Formats: sequence, structure tokens, C-alpha cells
Amino acid sequence: MMRFLRSYNLYLAWLVSVIALCGSLYLSEIMLFEPCKLCWFQRICMYPLAVLLGIAAYRSDRGIILYTRTLSIVGMCIPLYQYLEQKVPAMQKILPCTIGVPCSGQYINWLGFITIPFLALVGFLLITILLSIRENTK
Repeated sequence: MMRFLRSYNLYLAWLVSVIALCGSLYLSEIMLFEPCKLCWFQRICMYPLAVLLGIAAYRSDRGIILYTRTLSIVGMCIPLYQYLEQKVPAMQKILPCTIGVPCSGQYINWLGFITIPFLALVGFLLITILLSIRENTK
């Protein structure tokens, strides 16, 4: 299993980013869920990952890993904050979204804890983990 992950980590990270991109477009364009300000920042981090990781996977360019992993880690911080804002009432007072859609709003709440920021957080986390897997150098 680790051999597979080492060999295909760029492709798998790209696949996760494409699924996240398509999921966010589905929620906003098909389900008509209006993105909040923090959701836009998450998209700013995720959408380039789909392009950059796709090109890197196609070209087997492992040099991009440092940059895309950094973008993924930065992107991971945004949904983490938003998820805490949704689930911890005291966090709503720190930096409230006062214009447009409230960032603490929950369009979905599956099983009592799965929200859109949670899904984004999982996507960024998976990408970060996949990009942190080292190739065997023998």
C-alpha cells in the first residue's frame, strides 16, 4: 500500500483537489448555496491546487510538492477556523462575517458534525498528507 501511495501521491492529491473543486462548484452552482467570505478564500487555495497538481502529475514533476503542500497547509487553516466558528459559539465573536452570508451558517450538517468547511478541511488534510509521503530513494 505504501509503495502505491509513494508512486501515485501526486495523482491522488490531484484527484482529491478535483473532487473538492467539483464539489464546491456543485454546491454553489447547482444547489445554489451562496459561498461566504471564508469559503471564497478556501477556493482561492483549492482551485490552483487542481491545476498545479494536474500538471505536476502529468509531467511527474515532484519539485512542485513543496509549493503545493504549503498552499494546502495555508488552505487548511481557513476551513479549520470556519469549522470552529460554526461549532464553538465563542469563536463567532472573534472575527464575525458581517457582510453577506454568515461564515457560521451551516448549509449542511450531516451526522451533527460534517459541514462544508469540515469537508474542505478533510480535502486539504488529505492533500497535505499525500504530498508529505516521500518517494523511495534507493
